[in-house]
Amino acid sequence: MQTVETLNEGLKRAYTLTIAAKDIAARVEQEVARLAPQVRMPGFRPGKVPANLIKKMHGESLQADALNNSVQEAVQALIADKKLRPAMSPSVELNEGYEHGKDAELKIALEVLPEIPTPSIDGLKLERLTVEASAEAVDEAVLRIAQQQKGYDDAPKGHKAKTGDLVVMDFVGKVDGTPFDGGTGEDMSVEIGSGRLIPGFEDQLVGVKSGDEKTITVTFPADYNVDYLKGKEATFDLVIKDVRVPGEAKADDAFAKSLGLEGIDQLRELMKGQLEQEFNQLTRTHMKRRLLDQLAAAHDFDVPPGMVDAEFNQIWAQLEHEAGHEADPEAARADMEKDREEYRAIAIRRVRLGLLLSEIGQANNVQISSQEMNRLITQAAMQYGPGDRERFIQYVQQDPMAAAQIRAPLYEDKVVDFLFSKAEITDRSVTREELEAAIEADADEGHVHGPGCGHDHGEAKPAKKPAAKKAAAPKAEKTEKPAKAEKADAKPAARKAPAKKKA
Repeated sequence: MQTVETLNEGLKRAYTLTIAAKDIAARVEQEVARLAPQVRMPGFRPGKVPANLIKKMHGESLQADALNNSVQEAVQALIADKKLRPAMSPSVELNEGYEHGKDAELKIALEVLPEIPTPSIDGLKLERLTVEASAEAVDEAVLRIAQQQKGYDDAPKGHKAKTGDLVVMDFVGKVDGTPFDGGTGEDMSVEIGSGRLIPGFEDQLVGVKSGDEKTITVTFPADYNVDYLKGKEATFDLVIKDVRVPGEAKADDAFAKSLGLEGIDQLRELMKGQLEQEFNQLTRTHMKRRLLDQLAAAHDFDVPPGMVDAEFNQIWAQLEHEAGHEADPEAARADMEKDREEYRAIAIRRVRLGLLLSEIGQANNVQISSQEMNRLITQAAMQYGPGDRERFIQYVQQDPMAAAQIRAPLYEDKVVDFLFSKAEITDRSVTREELEAAIEADADEGHVHGPGCGHDHGEAKPAKKPAAKKAAAPKAEKTEKPAKAEKADAKPAARKAPAKKKA
């Protein structure tokens, strides 16, 4: 195997690698010898089929497998011989016009991980803002649950519906005077002010009485999930069958028992634990962002452009998705374009912090056990259909890059916990509002990831405008993937994971 380096610039490397035809042919012969005892052919005893007939029967697939395996081994040997640390899977191109029986010339391009100076983790100082789950906060949480579970009572005769009331109605929706598919229903219940229906619908229910008939006009949002209704004006003929008023919410033993609990004390205890968990997560989010700020300020090194591109593309795709749900998608995209360079800086910071956390973890023997990894893979596999789960698990087990992506969030959490253990931490009691304000201040300064994601290598600006509401459609939460916080051996060719289960 002959290797010639053609590029060594910054973190970019390129090589021309030649695999001799005789080496590929030898691999074919090895495969023929392996298959021979298994081949069955009329007129020949088992295992006695001549090699030339085996090649005639399976020649194309044998040649393809031999070439592919030779390429993979050659790339891995190159990485080992040159002591390369690939940032991502190398790009491998076979020379045009390659024919079986000829030498295979490969063009290999890759980016390597930077040499990171020994990370400085001494002198870290952090403030831990803590919130107590007070009795008042617990009572408020219990009351909120009771209000969510509240029933509705018949309204007095002649009662005019108002916000918070439940209206039961039949309806017929029309566009240009013609009923449309899915626009007709009976006995539909909607709470005025719940935001379940398209903008303007619920507002026009205020003031209706049982027995009323009314026609309202609304306009479907531009991003509505039915194409032929997007931006269309529609009328709805309504028959109001009933108006009900919310019953009094009571947080007592009877209510707690209706939830399957022993009584109100047990419900309070459960809510206290839930609040403590919620407050602890907010505390961790704030403290982690401050930690990352200190790390980012103390370390500066070049990062692989390909990793930055991949991270930027993830950020941009998320922003594109959010812009598509704005009332004015084009205006939202125009705002994005103004800040393109800021988002690229965000991607650079994320990648740099991801590599830095990886370096800190490896230098301090932070590890993920095989049991933890198996649990992560099993959890990730649950997003696929039953028939694809096993294929997904096999794919992750065979592809180090895929495994690293699944492992990254937990690995990052472990490194952050390690850094917390080394930092000088001072505690300060605050209210929930003060803690949320501190986190919001981080967001205003550009230090925010998806809400509650817990894996914020950098920043992602919040949407400038609220998304338009869709009829009876749940809101989608933002999710953002962090840059990988662990290195993995790169493979020359990545296999595709099975398609995700359809919703």
